[in-house]
Amino acid sequence: MPYEFRLPDIGEGVAEGEIVRWFVSVGAPVKEDEPLVSVLTDKANVEIPSPKSGRVLSLHAQVGEKVKVGGLLVTIDTEGPLEARSPSASPAPSPSPANPAPPSQAPSPASFPKKSEAVSPAPFSPSTVLASPFVRRRAAELGIDLRQVRGTGPGGRVMESDLEPAKAGSAETVPPPVAPAVSDPEASVPGPFLAPRVAGPPVPSDEIRERIPIRGIRRVIAEHMIESRHRAAHFTYVEEVDMSELVALRDRMAKHVEKQGVRLSYLPFIVKSIVAGLKAYPKLNATVDDARGELLIRSAYHIGIATAAPEGLIVPVVRDADRKSVIALAREIQDLAERGRAGTLSRAELTGSTFTITSLGALGGLLATPILNYPEVAILGVHKIQRRPVYRPDGTIGPADMMNLSISLDHRVVDGFEGAQFVAKVKSYLEDPHQLFAELA
Repeated sequence: MPYEFRLPDIGEGVAEGEIVRWFVSVGAPVKEDEPLVSVLTDKANVEIPSPKSGRVLSLHAQVGEKVKVGGLLVTIDTEGPLEARSPSASPAPSPSPANPAPPSQAPSPASFPKKSEAVSPAPFSPSTVLASPFVRRRAAELGIDLRQVRGTGPGGRVMESDLEPAKAGSAETVPPPVAPAVSDPEASVPGPFLAPRVAGPPVPSDEIRERIPIRGIRRVIAEHMIESRHRAAHFTYVEEVDMSELVALRDRMAKHVEKQGVRLSYLPFIVKSIVAGLKAYPKLNATVDDARGELLIRSAYHIGIATAAPEGLIVPVVRDADRKSVIALAREIQDLAERGRAGTLSRAELTGSTFTITSLGALGGLLATPILNYPEVAILGVHKIQRRPVYRPDGTIGPADMMNLSISLDHRVVDGFEGAQFVAKVKSYLEDPHQLFAELA
């Protein structure tokens, strides 16, 4: 008999998930505990196994679509042996958003509508409303249907201020929008974070090399960056650091640490130096609660480390960094990075940071203006170490291993002077790294 499988509760605080990939197609057999669908929650991909053996009758969500916990995902025919069932009643469809073709069978540009064809209006859903993740969460908390709120932001984006009239019951009712018929193959309905195109000629089809849907982790990153830029008042401060002593210390320690199978980079020392700076200037180890208008000073030191992964930028979190040795930090950073690139980190390992580091290692450049990992109030950019001649206080000129630090801060709650003091403290520990071990004595 048909079995309807719904999106299960896959983590505390998870209200919905985005379909990233289907491992099955309509008419195909599936066995219990085999991978069924990959779902994105926040920044963690979760593979959900099939609860039953049978044959897939229908898929109820497309790739890129968001499904709330309890929402219908798939219907499975569980009667009779798999071999005895014929898929003829429900033939596997041609590639579609819900049943994407493998990369080698991707549709050609000829599959796009011709100029004379009209595209059917897309069904309207809450995810079609232009609103940041914060506004969506706030609307859910207040029990407000965003489809009934008239947005006053750019392109009709629903702002937090638009929720107050809706909460009071005075919001103007907005009929669900219908996408217009499209005769231009390049015209499209704006995504959840993209402003609608207002001017400019369409891009000629013969100039398009590839179309890449912005979804999954890439879409989460985009929405998060837009929210950060919208909510926080960014400013960046840059300082240079003489890393010569730390370079020598790290080289000596690496000989012993790497015998244990652990790669010793500079990041563990930087993390320890940051923790020392945060203890001296606790306002930077904080998050902003915009709904309450409060700055939450954190007592724990959970350091996020931005890491490049195949799907996009992720931020694994080293928890309680103040309680861990340099070697323990090196081991954990290496493990998080490897599992992050493999896409096997849990949601808990990608959330809850209080301060973030972003580093490109040898490709780190000279400086950057990092975007805050909102709702945090500070993020530190670590740049490449480069040997160059420097003028010393004793009047001599000699070689030194120099590195720049770029810190971005939320100017709403952190002043420039305090940010500079924090960087000076971090710099003092990096230039005299033996302090890191003296503190533990």
